[in-house]
Amino acid sequence: MSFSISGKTAIVTGASSGIGLAIGKQFADAGANVMFADTNEAALIAELGEQADESNIRYFAGDLRERLTIANLLSATIDAFEDVDILVNGARQVVPSDPLDPKDESLELLLTENLLPTLRLSQQAARRMIKQGEGREPGAARGAIINLSSIAARRTHPDLMAYSVASAALDQLTRSLSVSFAPHGVRVNSIAFGSVMSASLRGTLKDNRAYRQDIEDHTPLGRIAAPTELTETAQFLASDAASFMTGQIVTVDGGRTLLDSVAAPVH
Repeated sequence: MSFSISGKTAIVTGASSGIGLAIGKQFADAGANVMFADTNEAALIAELGEQADESNIRYFAGDLRERLTIANLLSATIDAFEDVDILVNGARQVVPSDPLDPKDESLELLLTENLLPTLRLSQQAARRMIKQGEGREPGAARGAIINLSSIAARRTHPDLMAYSVASAALDQLTRSLSVSFAPHGVRVNSIAFGSVMSASLRGTLKDNRAYRQDIEDHTPLGRIAAPTELTETAQFLASDAASFMTGQIVTVDGGRTLLDSVAAPVH
């Protein structure tokens, strides 16, 4: 099987910075047509201004919480490249939460920001993938959807209850959609990452330098990975090399979820 995605068309959300930007650039360098999508138009222009409108790169700015924006994103991609073969749902927010505060609305916010746009965009992209795949042999691959999740779905933190719940919901959405889309030849997988320099982590480290050492100490490989270290995994899941993989949560975290954070010996 080939890791090639050359000639395929991908939509990557959350693509103005961090991991989403790195994945979009990796896909473009690998020969895919890429629509970089994000709410931050200024950041998209800053990152892609000189490359946008080249043969295989475009960008789209809009609020993916809005159904019309999702429809417009699909239309813009089809107008530019005709098909949609790959979707990377990389847009996400991380906010602190207070589990003891009845007025805390962080869970509603993160379900609205992280989960629902992923669901709605996946539905629309899958419908397009199925339509353009009509006439192919039964069971033939028609598209790949990749969700960016987090080890927070399994390893929570007192201040990140809402993010953990939203991440767990995203993992279950991945499994559910994979089963529903499988008969139509559309695969759905997820990458759960930790100890990777996402845009949100970079912002956190600016405000709390000691946090970097804490992450490194609790990551068996002893460091924080660059966003580019996630891109090959994404390309694998998007390629025919992963043609029999669906509904899987692939963990990329330097071994962090394997480590017992309690320093005392276990008795």
